[in-house]
Amino acid sequence: MNEAKVAITLDQSILDKLDELICRHLYPNRSRAIADAITEKLQRLEQSRLAQECAKLNHKEEKALAEEGISEEFAKWPSY
Repeated sequence: MNEAKVAITLDQSILDKLDELICRHLYPNRSRAIADAITEKLQRLEQSRLAQECAKLNHKEEKALAEEGISEEFAKWPSY
């Protein structure tokens, strides 16, 4: 993994909560806790973007496209 150092500014109350997580041994250090938080946020944003794009789809048109040609293929299937 290619890592880079960055400097950030946090509100003291957030930093106190972060340090509490480290004291409770939920994270080994601040860097890991912050990296995990950023990773989780990025994943949520990506999922949200996917949901927004899916909401733009016309469900009837998508169903019609998915079913296009199925009736012809179904007739060719052997009966059991």
